[in-house]
Amino acid sequence: MRVILERSTLLKSLNHVHRVVERRNTIPILSNVLLSADGASLQLKATDLDLEVTEAAGATIEQAGATTVPAHLLYDIVRKLPDGAEVMLKTDEDGNAMSVMAGRSSFRLQCLPQSDFPELSAGNFSHIFRLDSADLKALIEKTQFAISTEETRYYLNGIFLHTIESEGSLKLRSVATDGHRLARAEMEAPAGSEGMPGIIIPRKTVGELQKLVDAPDVAVTVELSDTKIRFTIGSVILTSKLIDGTFPDYQRVIPTGNDKQLVIDRQTFASAVDRVSTISSERGRAVKLTIAEGQVTLTVNNPDSGSATEELAANYESDPIEIGFNARYLLDVAAQLSGGNARFLLADAGSPTLVQDEGDESTLYVLMPMRV
Repeated sequence: MRVILERSTLLKSLNHVHRVVERRNTIPILSNVLLSADGASLQLKATDLDLEVTEAAGATIEQAGATTVPAHLLYDIVRKLPDGAEVMLKTDEDGNAMSVMAGRSSFRLQCLPQSDFPELSAGNFSHIFRLDSADLKALIEKTQFAISTEETRYYLNGIFLHTIESEGSLKLRSVATDGHRLARAEMEAPAGSEGMPGIIIPRKTVGELQKLVDAPDVAVTVELSDTKIRFTIGSVILTSKLIDGTFPDYQRVIPTGNDKQLVIDRQTFASAVDRVSTISSERGRAVKLTIAEGQVTLTVNNPDSGSATEELAANYESDPIEIGFNARYLLDVAAQLSGGNARFLLADAGSPTLVQDEGDESTLYVLMPMRV
C-alpha cells in the first residue's frame, strides 16, 4: 500500500474514527484502525465490536492495499505534524510495518493483518429514512443529559427512539430517563419511519453522533433493524448495535393534572440556582423552592458550611408551595431550554413536576422532587 494525502484530510477522518477505539483493549486488533486504499480514496474503519465508524478520505493512491495500525498512535502522530503537510503512508513488502512520512519526519508503526479485523455485520435493515442533521442533533441534545449511567438498569443507558401518534400526526420521538428525571423531544416523523420498531440507542453511540451532527444542512440517512442502526452523515458511516431491552412505559410518569403554573425567566433562574448551590458540598444537594404569588425564594442549607437564599420575581397565582429539587438537574434542564421563560407545572411537594420551554412546544421535561 502506498498513499499520499493532506494532513488535514487525514486528521479529520482519524478524529472521527479513533474515538471509537477503547484505550485499554485485551484484543490487540481492536486497538487498531483499518486502512484500505482503493480508487481515489483511503477508507478508515474502527470498531469496539458494538460500534463501528467508517470514513472515506480523498487521497492519491499509488498502490492499493489494506492494513491495520494502532489508532491512537497514528492519530497522535498526524496531529503533531505541521499544518499543510503532505503525508505518505507506505507498507513494507512483508506487510508487518507501515511508514508514516511527512517532510523530514518519518515514523514506523507495527501492523496487524487486515484479515484479523472484525466486521460488524449489519444484516438487513427494515426501515430507511432521512432527516436533517439539525433535527437529529435536536432530538439527541435535548434528551441525552437524562440518560442513566446505572449499569444495572441497562435498558435506561440510552435514548429511546420511536414513532408515536400525537395530536393527529405521526411524530418521531426521543426519550431518556434515569428514574429521577425524564427528557422528551419530538419532530414530525420523516417518510419511511412509519412502523419502525422502538429502539434504544446506546450512550456511547449517542456521544459519537453528537460530534458528527455538528455540520449544519447535512442530510442524515438512518437505516435500522431490530438489533442495529446505521447513520450515514456525509462521508461518515456509523453502525451500532442497539440495547437489547424494553424501555419502560414513560407516558405513565408524565403528569397531566398539575394545575399550579410558575413562569420564570430561564436565565435569571439558572444563574440564581447556580449561585445558591455553591453553598452545598456537591451539586446534587437539594435546592428548596418556596413559591408564593409573584415570587420564588431559593434556599440551600448545608450543616457543614452555612446557608444561602435568593429571591426572584416570577409569574405565579396559585396556592403557595414548598418543593425541593436536585440543583444539578434544574441546571441541566435550564440549559436545554431555548425560550426566554421556563414554565413549571406543579402539583404538590411529593409529585413529579413538569417543565416546559415557552419557546419550544416539541420538548418537555419531568423532574422528581427531593425531600428538603
